[in-house]
Parts: sequence; C-alpha cells; structure tokens
Amino acid sequence: MKDLKERTLRGGLAKVFNQGIIFALRLGSTAILARILSPQDFGLVAMVTVVTGVYGLFTTAGLSSATVQRATVTDEQVSTLFWINIMVGAILTLLCLVTAPFIVAFFHEPRLFRVTIALAAGFLINAAGVQHSALLQRQMRFVALTVIDTASSVASIALGLGLAVFGAGYWALVAMTIANPLVNTVCVWFTAKWIPGAPRRGTGIRSMLRFGGTLTLNGLVVYVGYNLEKVLLGRFWGADALGLYGRAYSIVNMPTENLNSAVGGITFSALSRLQHDPGRFKSYFLKGYTLVLSMTIPITAFSAIFADEIILVLLGPKWQEAAVIFRLLTPTVFIFGLINPLGWMLVSSGLQVRSLKIALALAPVVIVSVATGIPYGPRGVAFCYSAGLTLWLLPHVAWCIHGTMFSMMDLVHSLRRPFLSSLSASAVAYLFQFYCGHLLPAFTMLVLGGGILFGVYLWMLLFVMGQKQFYLDIVKGFKTPPPSEIRETDAVPADA
Repeated sequence: MKDLKERTLRGGLAKVFNQGIIFALRLGSTAILARILSPQDFGLVAMVTVVTGVYGLFTTAGLSSATVQRATVTDEQVSTLFWINIMVGAILTLLCLVTAPFIVAFFHEPRLFRVTIALAAGFLINAAGVQHSALLQRQMRFVALTVIDTASSVASIALGLGLAVFGAGYWALVAMTIANPLVNTVCVWFTAKWIPGAPRRGTGIRSMLRFGGTLTLNGLVVYVGYNLEKVLLGRFWGADALGLYGRAYSIVNMPTENLNSAVGGITFSALSRLQHDPGRFKSYFLKGYTLVLSMTIPITAFSAIFADEIILVLLGPKWQEAAVIFRLLTPTVFIFGLINPLGWMLVSSGLQVRSLKIALALAPVVIVSVATGIPYGPRGVAFCYSAGLTLWLLPHVAWCIHGTMFSMMDLVHSLRRPFLSSLSASAVAYLFQFYCGHLLPAFTMLVLGGGILFGVYLWMLLFVMGQKQFYLDIVKGFKTPPPSEIRETDAVPADA
C-alpha cells in the first residue's frame, strides 16, 4: 500500500491522543473511586474478574487477529467467524453461571455469587463486536476506533462514579465492567455498517481457526502466569490485601496497557501488511520499537522515584501501604516495554507458534516467583514477581529474535539512547526529590519532579543524543494527507 506509512502514522497519532484521554479518565476515576470505595470493594470484584478473565480470553478465540493478519479475507469467512464468536460467547456466559458457586467456595465469600452472575453477560456482549472491530482495524480506521474507545470509557466511568456516589459500593465497579463492552459493541456495529451473513461450510477458515487457536492458547498461558498471584493473594490473604495489591498493580501497568493499546494494534496491522517485504518490515518494526522504548523508559523512572507521591495523590492516605508494592512492581513497566513489541513482531510475521512456546516457558518462571513470595504477603509477591521477570528478560529476547532478521545489536541500538537519556534525567529528578521531597506537598512534588525528569529526558534525547530529526520525521508524517484512493468504507477489503 502506497499510503501505509501515512495511515500508520495518522492512526498512531489518533490512538496516542485517544489513549492519553483514556489514561487521564482512568487516573481521575481511580482517584475518585479510591476515596469513595474501600480496598475491600476493589478486592471483591478482583476476586471474580481474575477468574472470569480466563474465560474472557476465549471471547475472541484469536479470530479478530486472524481477520486482521490474513492477506485476503472474504465476507463469507468473516460472517462464519462472527457466528463462531457468538457461539463461544454464549458458552462462556453459561460457564460463568455454572462456576459461580465454585468461586464463592474457593474464596469463602458469599457476595461473589451475584457479582459473578452479573458479569456473565459481558462475554456475549463482547463476542458480538469482535469481527466488527477487527474489520475496522483491518481497514486501519483507527480514528473511528479511538472515538469508540473514548466513548465507551466515558460512558462506563460516568456510570460507575454515579453509582459509587449514591452508595452502590462494589456494584459501581461491576457496572463499569459491563457498560464498557456494551457501548463499544453498539458503536462498532454502527460504524462498520456490516451485517453478518449466515455461516457457511467450506469458506477456507480452517487455517484462520488454527491461527486464532494458537493465539488464544498463548493468551491463556500468559494470563495464568501474570494473574495467578491475585488468585493466591485473595485466597490466602483476603480481599483487603488483594485490593491493595490490585490497585498498585493496576496503576503501575496503566501506562503500559495504554501504550500497548495505542501502538500495538497499529503496529500489528502495519507489520501484517509487510510480512512479505522483509526490508520494510524490519525498518517499520525498529522505528516502532524505538518509539515504544522512548516512552516506556522515562515512565519507569518516574514511577520508581515518585511512588509515594503517586499513590498519595491518586488513591489517598488510606492506601499508602500500596506505595511500597507499587515501587516494587515498577521494573515490570520497563520489562514489558522491551518484550511486548517482540510479541507483535512474531505474530504479524506468522511465528505465533514460537510465541506460544515462549509463553509456555515464561509462565512457570512467573508462577514459581509468585509462589515464592506468597508467604510474605503483597510486598513479597511484588518483589518476587519483578525479580522473576528480570531474570527471564534476556533469554526471552534472545529466543524471540533467534533466526529472524533482527539481531541483539539492533535492539540494543534502539534501547541505547532512550536508556542513557533516562539515566541522566533520573539522577537529576532523584536529587530533587531527595532534597525537596519533605518540603513540598505530594501533588506539587509530582508536577515539579515530573517536569524536571521529563524535561531533562527530552533535552538529552532530542539534542544530546541527536534524535530530534527522528521525531520530526514522525511529526511530518502526521501532516501528509492520505491518498484519495483509499476507501475507508469498504467493509471487507479483498487485499489490504
């Protein structure tokens, strides 16, 4: 596609802008809800969602990625995949209803029964929008997707805050969880303007099902590895401990999640279109990798240095114990920034089986690490979780790039300038926090300290490290008008 670069950059701008809005909304709603609700309220909902989250991995069955990744796809194929998604969503809803008593028995908490029953409807709602969202992503209509994401977040947060103010307690969090996919599904149907046909045999979807199945199994393995600690904390330490850990984990991962949402989908779509053009594939990936690292590394430093202030400002004094947990988890921001883009590279180039094998090796490492920390409570879990991922980092990266067009030096080159710039900025910010932290209110310290850290970082990166032109080229790409021959209204393009 002649306009792939422009559409990728414009989509990236729209997604980054959207994720900035969503990030602000999530931070704001978290700060308000943390002052209205208790750690126990968050812990109760987390007990259910950490279990039902496993079911949620099967909602798409990896078929949205299959629709995006295929070089060509027909209306009959997408319609058949739509009905498969609906069938899977209905099964998951029933499964959630059936397992509700077992969730209650495992956590010894009767209130979880009604919460589980209420959340069951979300699986069918999600399933109804999977293929419509995939079509919009395949067409690289990221502006439309960002508007939908923002609308869904605003609606769900407004509902949750309203219910919390009126004393609904943990039901406010339940309502937020259901409202977001409901609004999203309605919007993608309206925007895609695609009506699924009847399912058909012999449409050639078998390879797509294999692709989706591999991705789903990959996601399942990774989810279990990354979330087992929440199950164990809820079981052995109770809702309060899980609430503290869960809020710290959620906040520390918020930048990574938003960055993945902003960059991941666009990168996957663009790289999938270039999987048979090795030169452009490598160039696009390394530029995207550099961009992700340049945003991830300073966020890691900011989170580690100002952990106490972040928790105090966002959650309030009653959550101060979560600050230690938050700081112990900050290395994972950097680690995920390094390894997540490699996953996009593997899947978009058709190496999803390798990605699954890596996940199967990673999960036991995380599980053993978490199990080691469980006797020491939330702090022990946070420390061991970060330590395990740190030890696994180099083997993970080496395995991902083995036999590909990428070398370790390619990745080091992408990492070097942002890392050195962040070290300098961190040193200046730490000295400011050390000498002035006790003199300034937490919010003022965050504003001034963050301004110093990111200001020094940008100066080092753009001028000392000579990266100014690199980012100017990206900005120029945003200004290039898209070619007129692209028809964004095509529901199922024959060849994107």
